[in-house]
Amino acid sequence: MSRAYPAIPVPGSVVVVTGAARGIGLATASRFVARGARVAIGDLDGSAAQAAAATLGESAHGYRVDVGDADSFRVFLDRVEDELGPVDILVNNAGIMPIGAFLTEPEEVTRATFAVNVFAHMNAARIIAPRMITRGRGHIVNVTSAAGKIHSAGLAGYTAAKHAATAFSRSLREELRPHGVSVSAVLPSAINTQLVDGIPLGVVRIGVLPPSVVARRVESTVRRRPALAGAPHGLVPLLTLANLVPEWLWLAGRRLVNADRTLGPIDRDARAEYDARIAANATPPAEELRP
Repeated sequence: MSRAYPAIPVPGSVVVVTGAARGIGLATASRFVARGARVAIGDLDGSAAQAAAATLGESAHGYRVDVGDADSFRVFLDRVEDELGPVDILVNNAGIMPIGAFLTEPEEVTRATFAVNVFAHMNAARIIAPRMITRGRGHIVNVTSAAGKIHSAGLAGYTAAKHAATAFSRSLREELRPHGVSVSAVLPSAINTQLVDGIPLGVVRIGVLPPSVVARRVESTVRRRPALAGAPHGLVPLLTLANLVPEWLWLAGRRLVNADRTLGPIDRDARAEYDARIAANATPPAEELRP
């Protein structure tokens, strides 16, 4: 662990994980519960969050939160701190990934992508970082993406948002470092969650990793406090090197592996459940968004 940051023992700590009713978030929540933490599972689907928490035992608690709405996020974190105690570790995992050609992507979907994948991280920082600074310690993990270091046709809005989220994490880290509060960005590669539903991956699916890989990396950042952590290990240097590749070679490589799968054809029936969740973020329900 970096000497710049006070230690945070995971057993007994209060951990918040957003977007944790399923996938990477649920795997992360499960890992922290197994390590003895008290975990708050936040999700836009409050019922799913509570059901997920019930599967993890008494140390997990489910809440409804719209991470793209600052007021909803504040109410959520206030309630967590009232019920569980001061937040030691915040994992901003919630994210959405619309796929397809950018010119056919509705504007409200693009806005929702930035609200959930970027502004949610900013909302969280404005709310929780001052509290952590007052306590003299804390750790924020922003789950961004390998897409936050490279680019890809069919994911224009998503990659733009993830680049922004990664850059925000690095900048916020430098601001909070003198106060003993750390910020790490975790960059997963393709993970076997609903994000990849409907994409014709073919043999590439062999390289799609389970959510537990990301969960382990998130938990490991509590000890080491890195600026960037790839999932799997070694991913970040490869992504950095990718930016040095000439465009002609980059495009040739993409053609070789058929990397433009995200342009289609997309199996929208297979992706229907996930697309419905994206739509829920693009058009949030009118009722009060309290946890």
